[in-house]
Amino acid sequence: MSLFIASLNSGSNGNCYYIGNDNEAVFVDAGISCRETERRMKRLDLPINRIKAIFISHEHDDHIKGVETLSLKYQIPVYITDDTLSGSGLKLKKQFVFPFEKFKPINIGNLTVTAFPKFHDATNPHSFVISHNKINVGVFTDVGIACKEVIKYFKLCHAAFLESNYDEHMLMSGNYPFHLKNRIRNGQGHLSNLQALELFNKHRPRFMTHLFLSHLSHNNNSPEIVYNLFKRNAGNTEIIIASRRNETPVYAIGHNPRSGSAYITTAGKEKPVQLSLFNH
Repeated sequence: MSLFIASLNSGSNGNCYYIGNDNEAVFVDAGISCRETERRMKRLDLPINRIKAIFISHEHDDHIKGVETLSLKYQIPVYITDDTLSGSGLKLKKQFVFPFEKFKPINIGNLTVTAFPKFHDATNPHSFVISHNKINVGVFTDVGIACKEVIKYFKLCHAAFLESNYDEHMLMSGNYPFHLKNRIRNGQGHLSNLQALELFNKHRPRFMTHLFLSHLSHNNNSPEIVYNLFKRNAGNTEIIIASRRNETPVYAIGHNPRSGSAYITTAGKEKPVQLSLFNH
């Protein structure tokens, strides 16, 4: 049985990633409005009542913007550390708040979600690997550096959402103030294209079929630059750009005889869809 995954939005304007099987799914982060989340799920023909939990990586607004309304409207449990909840200002119903611990797997139906710490300028940031039927999907965004935990879990993934935030030349020659440039590239901010590529080249497992390049900077990066950089090094791994404006198609990961193609689920069936690489 496959895992089905999609990015609903990826960037500093909002982040939300869908991972699920035929019966249940989770969001990693919910940084776009409830209304926009509903629209994008409907376009993907994914029932929102399939979402059984929201896992929050950290307290920045582009990761939590839609959490309160989604959780309340659909009675969705929110998995969040105490420190992140305290720093977020979120007002969630107590019955829907569930703390998680690093490295301790949580079962959501037949899905297993494992959180691990990362370097980022937030209170208690985590990334996640979601597993089902020996298939692993990782969400590696807002990562200041590819630390040993990021490398460890990246090596396990059949598919991954990997941050490729900025082009070094574009960042340093751009009009951001110097303190902001340093914040982005100081090891507590974001991964550059070349840092992400190094992680991919050195630690990609041979069974990784899909890589979603995520959290691209609007001002300091280009989808074309990123796609071409990774495509030259991709081998059999399909490269997808996770847009900051639109959802991606839904991809079936693992145990799919037509590996490498995109599929969108409809009433338990799969049908091919056309892809647009550069939805800015």
